[in-house]
Amino acid sequence: MNRKLNEEFFHRDCLAVAPELVGKVLVRRLDDGRVIRERIAETEAYRGEEDLACHASKGRTPRTELLYGRSGMIYVYLCYGMHWLMNVITGEEGFPQGVLLRAGTEHGGPAKMTKYLQIDGSFNGQRIVGNDRIWIEDDGFSTDIHTAARVGVDYAGEYWKNIEWRFIMGGKG
Repeated sequence: MNRKLNEEFFHRDCLAVAPELVGKVLVRRLDDGRVIRERIAETEAYRGEEDLACHASKGRTPRTELLYGRSGMIYVYLCYGMHWLMNVITGEEGFPQGVLLRAGTEHGGPAKMTKYLQIDGSFNGQRIVGNDRIWIEDDGFSTDIHTAARVGVDYAGEYWKNIEWRFIMGGKG
């Protein structure tokens, strides 16, 4: 039986949440009532102002305010002016962190996944828990997970671009 993830799941450090989201199912109820699902195959953790790859590395701004907020909030932003990327905020209020949903098993890449699930800026600031448009389920699926460097964060410097905070379904490639 599928179980929706609850508030307590997200109210932990992103480095605990990110690997545990791999293998879970992102569920989206469309406006016409249809329900579509995508198994999460890859996540990335972003943790604190000291993490130069994290949007919060430049401090609190209107864009990053959600990162400092309540865990379980959806943080969606437009990348390159054309791709919506979805994150879920984790941990304690006041400490900015979150998990990027980087890829699904059927739709590799964060933009392909959000496009398939019809996720856009209207989801920014919504809760992932208790939401009837979008939620994450645990269906009991289990997988091996390996780590790798995050993608597309060369601007963050050698340490932050090479830290293995990317969590990928399956054995080491």
